[in-house]
Amino acid sequence: MIEVPRGSFLKRGHAGRIDFVSPLPCPYNYGCVPAYIGLEGDLLDALVLGERLAFGTRLRIRAWGAVTMRDRGLVDDKLICSADPLTPAERRHVLRFFRWYARCKGLLNLARGRTGRNACEGWCDAHEAIARARAHEASWPGPAVGF
Repeated sequence: MIEVPRGSFLKRGHAGRIDFVSPLPCPYNYGCVPAYIGLEGDLLDALVLGERLAFGTRLRIRAWGAVTMRDRGLVDDKLICSADPLTPAERRHVLRFFRWYARCKGLLNLARGRTGRNACEGWCDAHEAIARARAHEASWPGPAVGF
């Protein structure tokens, strides 16, 4: 489910509420997999390469891998999805983006007084990221940690 269309400045959460207004546009379609809860307690993140998709778009698409992020010390996997296999250049670009994003997020967390390590820990198999997640249950109250 797409929460942030490619090129958007608005970061929305799973409920559609604006969480953050970015000074830079998002270079990818960014969203979540509503069937899973990631280790940080929010819906499992997914990035979709390709053309811009509208906010709220739901699609079934293959995850070719995942990037493991650490945000305030919490593991926050990001599935990397595309209709076609990623080229080596696309994979390098995604990793470069998330290394930069981790530094920016670390500065933002510092300004907000939020502690914990922020880093891009690299690429992993999509199955590893999904195995670390848990099934989304109807009783899930939403993320325990504010982002």
